[in-house]
This record gives sequence, C-alpha cells and structure tokens, in this order.
Amino acid sequence: MIRIKVIVEDVVLPATLDDTRAGRDFAALLPLDLTLTDYHGTEKVADLPRKLDISEAPASYTPKKGDITHYAPWGNIAIFYKPFQNSRGLVRLGAFDGSIDALLGDGPLSVRIEAAD
Repeated sequence: MIRIKVIVEDVVLPATLDDTRAGRDFAALLPLDLTLTDYHGTEKVADLPRKLDISEAPASYTPKKGDITHYAPWGNIAIFYKPFQNSRGLVRLGAFDGSIDALLGDGPLSVRIEAAD
C-alpha cells in the first residue's frame, strides 16, 4: 500500500494506492499537477504523461465512489465520485481514505498528487 495525498487548493485528501504493478507505476510519476474535468457526471478525469503498466491487471473493473483508476485505452486517470458499471480497460489504482467532497466542484479543478510523508 502506497500512501498519497491529493491537494485541492488548501484541502488535503489522503488516499492509498494498491500495491500492484499499475499502482506502483502511477506512484513513480508523482508528484503530478493535473487539471481534472468532469466526465459523464460520474468521474473526474485528467491525462497522464504516459500510459501505465497494466500487464498484471484484470481486463475490467467495476468502480465505486472514491476509487482512483486508470483508463488504459485513453491513458488517463479517472477518479469516480459515483459508482459506475463494469468497464473493460479500467484499472483500479487505489482509493481515497475519506471524503472526496473537495473534488466535486464544477468546472476544471487543479490538483496536485504527491507521495504522503
């Protein structure tokens, strides 16, 4: 398990990445400054600098509220604020450890993701 924090303005949201190949590969990209945008009224998405290593990941995943995922076909990060259907190419990276309310604003949202101390 890899502890991270997602910083939204002055709010720090703790999260934990899974100890998987994809989770470790995402952690290797940190710190990241991203602009999240809303997608489908279900998730916040942003492009990553590169696709992640998903060689050991299941072919699909059913996301829950608070999940941090990688959508392999597009190479982006997707943070779900509502549950969604099983999706091929979706890989769980981890999840938030508490509330994600700070991510629920309208419009583009600047965030910084970094390793937790």
